[in-house]
Amino acid sequence: MRRIVTFTALSVLILPAAAACDSSTGDGGKTVTVAYQKFGAFTQMDDQMKKVKSQYEAAHPGSTVKLVPIEAAENDYYTKLSLMNRSANTAPDVMYEDTFLVNTDIAAGFLAPIDDHLAKWPDWSQFTDASKTAAKALDGKTYGVPMGTDTRALWYNKDLFAQAGITVPWEPKTWDDILATARTLKAKLPGVIPLNVYSGKAAGEAATMQGLEMLLYGTQDTLYDDAAKKWIGSSPGMLDSLGFIKTIYGEGLAPTPQDALDPNFGSRLSTELLPGGKLAIALDGSWQSGTWLPTGSKPWPQWNTVLGLAAMPTQKGQAPGRTSMSGGWVLSVGSKSKDKQAAFDFVSLALNKDNTLAYDIAASQIAERADVAADPAYLAANPTLKFFTDLVTVTHFRPAYADYPQVSNAIQVAMEAVMTGQQSPQQAVTAFGNQLKQVVGPDKVK
Repeated sequence: MRRIVTFTALSVLILPAAAACDSSTGDGGKTVTVAYQKFGAFTQMDDQMKKVKSQYEAAHPGSTVKLVPIEAAENDYYTKLSLMNRSANTAPDVMYEDTFLVNTDIAAGFLAPIDDHLAKWPDWSQFTDASKTAAKALDGKTYGVPMGTDTRALWYNKDLFAQAGITVPWEPKTWDDILATARTLKAKLPGVIPLNVYSGKAAGEAATMQGLEMLLYGTQDTLYDDAAKKWIGSSPGMLDSLGFIKTIYGEGLAPTPQDALDPNFGSRLSTELLPGGKLAIALDGSWQSGTWLPTGSKPWPQWNTVLGLAAMPTQKGQAPGRTSMSGGWVLSVGSKSKDKQAAFDFVSLALNKDNTLAYDIAASQIAERADVAADPAYLAANPTLKFFTDLVTVTHFRPAYADYPQVSNAIQVAMEAVMTGQQSPQQAVTAFGNQLKQVVGPDKVK
């Protein structure tokens, strides 16, 4: 399947990277080009890559690392990276890949298998068996090394809850409990957004994963039937999940659609709305506190005192009572790299024990190396670590097949139609099912 991208003025923005992808520096050395996302409050990756660049160049005299930080929101990052990969002149040697796109980018011919390199890398034994599957493709080969994983839950402002007369710790058992709390917050605290659940095209994969899938998998329905090997176009869980979106946006329990559809809303949430007491509940990820640590882009010393955490309940409290979604990112070697050994050398350096420890602490990642997970510095770094790690027992993963990005896009369209009042949940489910048949084929939908 070819990955579908929209060719816009974005392509102009990546042209300066073209000269950076040569295999030599002109003095006999090599150039390794590294592309990654740098956006909004997420600066930890940029800091990490600058550090690894210095280490690599010191260890490889005469070689140069060319960093290509792509300053773009999530969907635009994927588009720009895809545009870079379409030409050998601009394709990076190393790239920062969201795990759900690995199979898509393999199908597009963008990534190189790295099994031969991994077999010679002693550190690979430190990665958990589960993490090793993050970038393993349907062909059985591995196409990336994981940087860390995550889970998702409900962040809530204890001060705002106290002002609204809501008891803490808050432990909602059902969706109805969440809605009842949001309605109380709306009535008692005008000017405060009661609840954020990402929705719509502008939020990209955050809408699909932190939004719809956090709801859907809590109904015990899924997106994909592994036994039948088919996508699920319609289910009671999908209808109820879109019904939840309709309720929170229709009743004004969520941000206005205009705010929610701002591509910068996620950055505003972590740097302004939560620290500023303007948002009471956020369905969001374990990484959020990385923004507020002393090393983050928006230090907030009081964050752990002000904010509480609650697991996302299943729809009606059915077993196991809690639900979460997990994802993660990897560093991959580009298929068009002229020196894949040099590219892998950068990856292995970036994700050795010391560098992984520093990144997982700074970015509030759940460690996927056993030696990092056991390190006292990691264990003491963040008071939310145990809470989010415990959610791994109830977490779910996206069906990361090559068709998934198009399925995700169809979900975002359905969510946006409901949140803006253009369609009812039932109409949106019907439209989603029809779109699904178009993008994956009617024989792959049940």
